[in-house]
Amino acid sequence: MKISPTKTEQTFDSDVLLVTKTNLKGIITYANRGFTDIVQIKETDLIGKPHNVIRHPDMPKVIFKYLWQYLQEGKEIHAYVKNICADGSFYWVMANVTPSLFKGKVVGYHSARRKPTQEALEVIIPLYEKLLKAEKSGGLHASEKLMNELLQDKGMNYDEFILSF
Repeated sequence: MKISPTKTEQTFDSDVLLVTKTNLKGIITYANRGFTDIVQIKETDLIGKPHNVIRHPDMPKVIFKYLWQYLQEGKEIHAYVKNICADGSFYWVMANVTPSLFKGKVVGYHSARRKPTQEALEVIIPLYEKLLKAEKSGGLHASEKLMNELLQDKGMNYDEFILSF
């Protein structure tokens, strides 16, 4: 499914929770109504698809590197994410992604997303633009270096930074 991005932003109410579940490879196994409504894709059409089907091209890959690193260590992660809808519009979320356990073993991942604050987006949007620019000119290593320098300058780790808004 190839989607061409537009400049149209979608929003959702702050009391709406967008939820998906995936297997260990990021293949969607469940999507709630809030999620399917905003992405404009039926749950039956999402099940079995890779979660990155809704990844917006404006998202720096370094954020997903953090995400997969945390999850593979069995830790939850919070991240601001810009996703794409079926019609090419986009929406922002503050995602909380956690490993799903069965008998003590990670069997998949659960993501609950809420509407981000405007304050957070005022920091995240220009940061992601810088990270993406660094990535386009110097690869993933360049954006990771830039992110690490930002965190070091702030005296924070990734979690502290993301949760500071």
